[in-house]
Amino acid sequence: GMSGMVAFVGAGCGPVGRRGAATRLARAAPAARVNAARVGVRTLRAQQQPDGKRSSSSSTELHAAANGNGNGAGASKSWSQKLKEQMPTKVERKKLVPLGLMFFMILFNYTILRDTKDVLVVTAAGAEIIPFLKTYCNLPGAIGFTLLYSTLANKLTREQLFYACLIPFVAFFVLFGFAMYPNTAALHPVDTVAWLASRLPESFAAPLAILKNWTFALFYTAAELWGSVVVSVLFWGFANEVTSVKEAEKYYPLFGLGANVALIFSGQYVRFVSDVRRNLPAGVDGWAHSLKYLMAAIGVGGAIIGALYHHMTNNVLKDPEVIAAAAGSETAAMKKKKKKKASGGQTKMGIAESAKYLASSSYIRNLALLVIAYGMSINIVEVTWKSRLRAAFPDPNDYSTFMGNFSSATGTFTFMMMLAGRFIFQKFGWGTAAMVTPVVLGITGLLFFGLTLFGPQVAPLISALGTTPLMMAVLVGAAQNVSSKGSKYALFDPCKEMAYIPLDDEQRLKGKAAVDVIGNPLGKSGGSFIQQVLIFSLGSLAASTPYLAAILGVITFMWIAAARNLSVQFAEKQAAIARENELEEEALNGGSASPYLQPQGRSAGSSA
Repeated sequence: GMSGMVAFVGAGCGPVGRRGAATRLARAAPAARVNAARVGVRTLRAQQQPDGKRSSSSSTELHAAANGNGNGAGASKSWSQKLKEQMPTKVERKKLVPLGLMFFMILFNYTILRDTKDVLVVTAAGAEIIPFLKTYCNLPGAIGFTLLYSTLANKLTREQLFYACLIPFVAFFVLFGFAMYPNTAALHPVDTVAWLASRLPESFAAPLAILKNWTFALFYTAAELWGSVVVSVLFWGFANEVTSVKEAEKYYPLFGLGANVALIFSGQYVRFVSDVRRNLPAGVDGWAHSLKYLMAAIGVGGAIIGALYHHMTNNVLKDPEVIAAAAGSETAAMKKKKKKKASGGQTKMGIAESAKYLASSSYIRNLALLVIAYGMSINIVEVTWKSRLRAAFPDPNDYSTFMGNFSSATGTFTFMMMLAGRFIFQKFGWGTAAMVTPVVLGITGLLFFGLTLFGPQVAPLISALGTTPLMMAVLVGAAQNVSSKGSKYALFDPCKEMAYIPLDDEQRLKGKAAVDVIGNPLGKSGGSFIQQVLIFSLGSLAASTPYLAAILGVITFMWIAAARNLSVQFAEKQAAIARENELEEEALNGGSASPYLQPQGRSAGSSA
């Protein structure tokens, strides 16, 4: 759910190394020079003498402007002027403040749901259930929602569609906390599953656990969909619709920082609520009590999100100042893009078309491999880590407390990585930034698997550190997840989006469609499918651990190879764009028909 946001954070990370800087300068030079020359022409015309002769001072200013050497309006600005330009105007604040609050509340809720869903399914049925949930619950749920959303989008207004998606989610989560969970004994078919388990092989334990804990599986699926639906579809779809490109470039990175603040706050709220049970009298279900607080927060957060959206659509977007600013910021290129969109210019491809396009382009193929490798790698490590986490924290409240601290640590580390990411992009370039995530995930993942496999052998050393092999594996796994996700949000996602920039419009549209249709689902379900095969074959997740470690090593190696290949291709495309812009600049300087764009000492010719 955070990948769309981080893409914009990456867009604000500055030039992509020396080559990236050269490319951007090459792109900017022709446009800047033409604009400067146009300013000079207008200045000259305004200062023409009655007899039609130009003053010497005007001529000098014109030539300086045409050659990019003017020292007037283009002079360096003071830091206070630059800071003032970066601050949102009064009209911008009317949109950005409620949008920022919406994003904060959506991610506050998402962190609570993400932590709670793991507590429910892992403590009740074990981490072995997660690969089956992702394949047989999340995937059908996503397909079903897509079909339903497409149908509703053709029948409802934008505002009605937003509420039609938001309200059922919030209502379900509140209902789960206050009605479904307290009555799980009546809702869960325990006896039926026990009868089936006595007649089926042991490898069917995970699917039977889904059936036995079907309310938890439903909660898990709904929580996963919140990230896709409310974050990606509802919020970013609305934000991109009401925000100009100029505003997005300036302020979307702030949304990224706000997202990590939401992670920290919500993680601490989960920890606080989970610790409330310590003050409860004996005999009271502490987790049921904590769950009511958590789901109440979801209800309050959902109400705030709905109120902010209502304020945006009924007050902000109807404000005359906002309307005038939006109309003024719409360029001819944007109008042309809208016209193309209205005439069916968008590129949407099905699975067969996406696979064909992937096969035809090595650049897009490498990009898709990056996405697939990340999804498979993090899934392989995360499920095994959560199985160790359950062994260390079998009580739901203890598990939830740990996950709250984990979310806060993830937010803090990602915040720091985003600050470091700017330096990495500027100092080392795209290639190095793209290599950080696979290297971090591979090293920490193999270290975690090593502790899991060779815990007894290193037990004396770990005991000397004052802990146990199990707790050490949990802590190393937590560090692995925090570092992997932090580097993913701060570096991997921006790199992925930057890789589309050197492509032409058709390649960019078709390439992104192909990666979205093939890469994302394959990455998410690929790791789950591998684990399912191993669990069915070997009987348990623990027995599969050596094979998962070997598979992680192979995937990481392929990921690094794809990143290196894509780095070379990315640099080549940037260099090609730079050469093309240099040729355009030479043609502009040498072949201009305007006399005001010619250097001093040359005949002006006819009047402009």
